[in-house]
Amino acid sequence: MRSGFQIYFLTTLASLILAAPAFAGSVKDIRVEGSERVEPATVLTYMGLHKGDEVTQDALDTALKSLFATGLFADVQISETAGVVTVKIVENPVINQVAFEGNDELDDEQLLAEITARPRQVFTRTAAQNDVSRLYDIYQRNGRFSADVQPKVIKLDQNRVNLVFEIQEGPLTEISSIRFVGNERFSDNELRTVISSRESRWYNILSSADRYDQDRLAYDMELLRQFYLKEGYADFRVSSSLSELSQDRENFYVTVTVSEGERYKVGDIRVNSQLRNLDPTALMKDVTLKKDQWYDAEEVKTSIEAMTGTLGDMQYAFADVVPDVVRNRENKTIDLVFNVNESPRVFVERINIDGNVRTLDKVVRRQLELVEGDAFNRSLLNESEKNIRNLGYFSKVDVKPTPGSAPDKTVIDVSVEEQSTGEVSLGAGFSTADGPLADFHIKERNLLGTGQGLGLSATIAGARTEFDVSWTEPYFLDRDLLIGVNAFHTTRDQQDQSSFDQRRTGTSVNLGYPLSKRWRQSWGYRIESNEITNVDADASRFVKDQEGDRITSAISQRLTYSDLDSRLYPTDGFTSWLDLEAAGLGGDAQYISGKLGGSYYVPIAKNWVFNALGETGMISGYGDSDIQINERYFLGGNTFRGFEKYGVGPRDLTTDDSLGGKQFYRGTAELTFPLGLPDDLGVSGHAFTDVGSLWGLDESGTDIVDETALRGAAGVGVTWISPMGPVRVDLSKPYLKKDYDVEQVFRFSFGTRF
Repeated sequence: MRSGFQIYFLTTLASLILAAPAFAGSVKDIRVEGSERVEPATVLTYMGLHKGDEVTQDALDTALKSLFATGLFADVQISETAGVVTVKIVENPVINQVAFEGNDELDDEQLLAEITARPRQVFTRTAAQNDVSRLYDIYQRNGRFSADVQPKVIKLDQNRVNLVFEIQEGPLTEISSIRFVGNERFSDNELRTVISSRESRWYNILSSADRYDQDRLAYDMELLRQFYLKEGYADFRVSSSLSELSQDRENFYVTVTVSEGERYKVGDIRVNSQLRNLDPTALMKDVTLKKDQWYDAEEVKTSIEAMTGTLGDMQYAFADVVPDVVRNRENKTIDLVFNVNESPRVFVERINIDGNVRTLDKVVRRQLELVEGDAFNRSLLNESEKNIRNLGYFSKVDVKPTPGSAPDKTVIDVSVEEQSTGEVSLGAGFSTADGPLADFHIKERNLLGTGQGLGLSATIAGARTEFDVSWTEPYFLDRDLLIGVNAFHTTRDQQDQSSFDQRRTGTSVNLGYPLSKRWRQSWGYRIESNEITNVDADASRFVKDQEGDRITSAISQRLTYSDLDSRLYPTDGFTSWLDLEAAGLGGDAQYISGKLGGSYYVPIAKNWVFNALGETGMISGYGDSDIQINERYFLGGNTFRGFEKYGVGPRDLTTDDSLGGKQFYRGTAELTFPLGLPDDLGVSGHAFTDVGSLWGLDESGTDIVDETALRGAAGVGVTWISPMGPVRVDLSKPYLKKDYDVEQVFRFSFGTRF
């Protein structure tokens, strides 16, 4: 009988033997079973186990994990018997096709770009679930939080599958309400106009601002902060921003909690300069804030920019203006100290231009107001960047100074990103002046990267057709000298206005150059054939007498001034023009004409702009030549709202034909204002009045009226900058007119390009 000690010893020894790692010597052979697409040699490579290696349980576990990590296998089993390792594998299938079902709002290309699954790739369920998560993300970015995505695997022969994502897109998840908590100074409605997100309303059908977007809401919190800082609330902060999704996942409820804090006024203002020989008071003129007015963080920024510009003009390219804001909570004032750090005066050492792959360097360089060796000037640098942007050749333009090889030298880096400068467009539209219209347009604004322009256009409308071919070189002989050539052919149906058709065919040459930063001069020569045809049998005798062909050879000049803030949609600035033309250098026409005009834009408040326009003109014949009907001025339509095109001026009362005049003047006063709709809709209102007169004929008669009487009309209108182009509707009514004038109460114009 064994003692207790013997039993304990034997039990412990058996436990140690069982717990020790299995050992079967070395690997004698490795067999792979179940491989169809993956070669056995490839399996052995992934395993990391080779003949002759020691067989341990750890080695087998490591090989198993390595094979699973490849993603090639759905199942792997490894066993060992007498040194022979058997690997049984079940391969993952290969994707034959990736498809989407149920997606209407987002097309297949958009969804495919978000996922990683592709045909001929190995299918794994983990990768498929990751792709589902990515599809959820793209639908949420597009405002559809109720979207449902289910992956479906269709098995095929030869271990292949089709991967189909079944999608229920669901409705747009919109922002049902935006509420604010803690705001006492400004109402919820006022704060809603500050942020870019909008509550869901019927008129937001063309805007995405009412869709929930987390990134946009984060941007809105910054807009709120900037708004309060602009109003003097220097302690303002957003305490929290909470977005709650409704149970049906179709609406979000946004609640923003704010802490407004106290409102501050401006206290003392000082400029502290570390620059030698610089009187700090010289920069005080750039400070737009005044003592005792409400603090405005935006004006602080504006003041710093103005100071930096002034210092840049004084050759301090890297001058740093840092504001020191000191709050006095007891007096509720903020003292401002603008600290100007020391910086040497610098000169332009070198100008680097980068990013222009197609555009020649000289096309960019000639827009720069600075050259190597010039004293640095911040205003000229900003003007240079504006000039490059105005070319329209680049989607991005960045002009900035960087330190040069010495403290008093700077390198100007011009970085651009090219965009397409070729245009091919088809157009369709309607206007009350020309009726339905269609056009075809081909234009290259940067021909072969030289900056030259080449264009071909054709317009076919109910009342006119136009064909035009043009070529322009903006820097002829490498100077700021524009030269342009064009050929044209135009036909107009004037039957309703003056009982005739008009055909113009000709060519012109133009030459333009700057006189200064704002003034520009251009000269032109035009020769054309102008034919009056299809004169109605009942037309005025003054129209019948002018039927036939007439050659015009004319020299013209145009002098312009402009400091507008925008060419397309100006809101501030003034522009004026003086046009002169003399015909008689050959041809049949002999006349001298001139027009003088100006237009002034004044921003009154945000989105409120007042525009005043005035223009006058006169044409006079010389020699034995009279002024023909095709050479006279006409008023109405676009040039005088409230009256039909050619609706004002001399007229034959017997036939009601408009005869035009030799002298005119007109004026417009118009106020553009918002209509209370979101800014991103692009809708604005107008209230206007037009005044003017047209008179002067070479002949007279009992059936002719030719008076200098003043006409006037007033009205309102709406303009919508739609995705399809600008749409404008005007309603106007004359309040000064003659009985024979032709009125036009409603005027509508619409255009689109695609």
